Amino acid sequence: MSVKLVPDEEFIALWRELGSPKAVAEMIGIDVRNVYSRRNNLLKRGIALETRTKGNTAIRYNKEEVLAKVQNRLEAVKLHARRGVALEKGRVVVFSDAHFYPSDESTAYRALIEYIKEYKPEVIVANGDLFDGTSISKHSRIMWENAPNVLEELDAVKHHLSGIENASRFKENLIWTFGNHDQRFASYLAATAPQYEGVSGFSLKDHFPLWRSCWSFWINDDTVIKHRWKGGRYAGSNNTTFAGTNIVTGHTHQLKVEPFTDYQGTRYGVQTGCLANPLADQFVNYTEDNPKDWRSGFAVLTFEHGRLLMPELVQVWDEEQGIVEFRGKLYHV
Repeated sequence: MSVKLVPDEEFIALWRELGSPKAVAEMIGIDVRNVYSRRNNLLKRGIALETRTKGNTAIRYNKEEVLAKVQNRLEAVKLHARRGVALEKGRVVVFSDAHFYPSDESTAYRALIEYIKEYKPEVIVANGDLFDGTSISKHSRIMWENAPNVLEELDAVKHHLSGIENASRFKENLIWTFGNHDQRFASYLAATAPQYEGVSGFSLKDHFPLWRSCWSFWINDDTVIKHRWKGGRYAGSNNTTFAGTNIVTGHTHQLKVEPFTDYQGTRYGVQTGCLANPLADQFVNYTEDNPKDWRSGFAVLTFEHGRLLMPELVQVWDEEQGIVEFRGKLYHV
């Protein structure tokens, strides 16, 4: 069949269905170079045709199939330990380790609010340790440290999360993957007042009804977000190597993206830094004012055709002046 015998409308529809120049060429029965040439001519007329390939096979996003895979993941573990969503196209913003304290609003937090307002991510994940729990920690008090009590910390978390809730367009997709500091709330009560099990308010999630809690949150079948797994300097790389999936974690307070490529392709180990200021009061005493390989900011995940693109980072450039860096530019927040 000659390429001239295929009208533009049919050629465009075929491309968008198959997403692969080789597949289109085989369907029409012409050389693939002619397919590229015709696509270039259409581009000059303002009609852009995207290539969607993985090797030589066109990528087709089947939402029902992905939903079924996600559902299988979720059903493997009960009690909402896992949650998930099928996402063909869109953004997910992930922040962690906010350790919210009263009267302590970090530059990263303000940047997060501005990002949510401008880019309107489909999902927002609070990836653990929003609550610090200093006064109920298993660690002893350091000297005469004057830390906020539980009520003051709860109010601080509520205040900051309400700002995120108000900025978000998608209230049904506010996710909280619990961290080790978040566990302090219920663990302390379970150890000291077990008779109150089941009473409303004795679980941290009782105080934040808009946020759906879990241990891990899955996006499609190959990206998992959870507070922690491997530790140390190479946590991100080790996480994705051993998980076999894209994996996004907090806990280390490091902000970085580590790609890993093998015969299965490329996947990412992402660490989401800390939303808190690393020099804030929460950290000064127990780190003994040592240098910290921590960075303040958060991560942005973008999905196209159901696949995770290279994750992006928003990083605090100057805490005192309220400046962050993103995509090679500086922004005051």
